[in-house]
Amino acid sequence: MRAVLTVTGSDRCGIIATVSVYLYEHKVNIEDISQTILGDQFAMIMMVDTSRSTVEFAQLGKELTELGEKIGMTVRLQHADIFDAMHNV
Repeated sequence: MRAVLTVTGSDRCGIIATVSVYLYEHKVNIEDISQTILGDQFAMIMMVDTSRSTVEFAQLGKELTELGEKIGMTVRLQHADIFDAMHNV
């Protein structure tokens, strides 16, 4: 299943590495990634494939949210079709 992962918050070293390692450990493939820094704010969007994940989608989202809290970031995982519907007005 394709999903969109967003990561936002104050920029610091290791954000991409921390999120990428988590995804790797749970067999989530990163298909595309875009990131930018605006002032001191970090924003990243990843298109990921969760079809081989070692945990269910809901648990994956919960753990990623918790990971974000640990590193002082907001991390959200959404089904790609829901993300698309929300951003196509």
